[in-house]
Amino acid sequence: MALKFPIFMDAQSTTPCDPRVVEAMLPYFTEKFGHPASRNHPFGWEAEGAVDAARQRIASLLGARDPKELVFTSGGTEAINLALKGAAEMYREKGNHIVTTMIEQRAGLDTCKRLERQGFEVTYVPVRPSGLVDVDDVGRAITDRTILVSVMFANNEIGTLQDVAAIGKLAKARGVIFHTDATQAVGKVPVDVEAMGIDLLSCTAHLMYGPKGVGALYVRRRGPRVRLQPMLDGGGHERGMRSGTLPVPLIVGFGRAAELCAEGMPEEGARLARLRDRLQDMILSRVDEAFLNGDPARRLPHNLNISFAYVEGESVLMGLNKETALASGSACTSATLEPSYVIAALGASTELAHSSIRFSLHRFNTEEEVEFVGKRTIEVIGRLRDMSPLYELAKEGVDLKSIRWKAE
Repeated sequence: MALKFPIFMDAQSTTPCDPRVVEAMLPYFTEKFGHPASRNHPFGWEAEGAVDAARQRIASLLGARDPKELVFTSGGTEAINLALKGAAEMYREKGNHIVTTMIEQRAGLDTCKRLERQGFEVTYVPVRPSGLVDVDDVGRAITDRTILVSVMFANNEIGTLQDVAAIGKLAKARGVIFHTDATQAVGKVPVDVEAMGIDLLSCTAHLMYGPKGVGALYVRRRGPRVRLQPMLDGGGHERGMRSGTLPVPLIVGFGRAAELCAEGMPEEGARLARLRDRLQDMILSRVDEAFLNGDPARRLPHNLNISFAYVEGESVLMGLNKETALASGSACTSATLEPSYVIAALGASTELAHSSIRFSLHRFNTEEEVEFVGKRTIEVIGRLRDMSPLYELAKEGVDLKSIRWKAE
């Protein structure tokens, strides 16, 4: 079978919508177009029924006891914002302290920064070189003014899976609400809000082969009952926590995507892990000065993040971008190229943080694609290092840190 270019291996940014999901959605754009809040005619009843069925499928995937514990949002970012801001405002009289980690995705970190400007105190717990947070460090960060702990389930760059169950147990023992950003984990690895002691959980459809534009926030109803201050005012939809007309086609697609993930997760995870390991072995066995980022065992099955010394991550992407869609740990902000804050938090040097490449596979990737991407990555790294005087000096045994560069 001929390869189709470019090969997509950036599935932690988004995933292709499964054709079976699209098929389930289509009737709700045209034939079944009712408003789910219109409860006085069949069009509304039909739409409401479709939303309820999707809510049940997603709740089942999360291990939620009650489908009504799901609040639909426009995506993961809104779900995270609602969880953090909504809990902070609701429980402000109890305390003003939040505990999170240094490697949360931007939706979490930037929301915490805003809350700090509003008078809240936030403790950013560091992580080990593996990317795992020490549960004891989380415990030590909790004070009598702590109202919320927020730790992401799976990291969006290095794929590290935190010990969510242990953190949930700790939070419950201390009487603190526990939120987890599970946007990268839901549909990829088992998630159980009851068994793991999760009070608030953010997720999104487009990272599990569903449509963009819809996500959900799980909000525990009992043991304890969690209350949130809404960010949007309107018709009081979604138990008053998120007003607005529900996007029925997208919700139907979200539900179908959840159903497909529930059915195929064990086999799909195992297959992607095999492909990921093959890609990892190819690269690390042929490229020296290449370093795996994140925990080698506790990680998502489809994630691979490698730093390549003596090359820029952006240069690697430029060398591959006609054939392969990947992501670098670096990000352009204004006119400055900044290294990945996640890789830096692991203790890596600025140079290594600049050189990280994230490979993230998806349901439709093939062995042939993995072989091609591995081979081309090795070739591009080799070509870039051939042009690198730093790499040449390092191979000659020169201590680069000892060199005094002449000032211009």
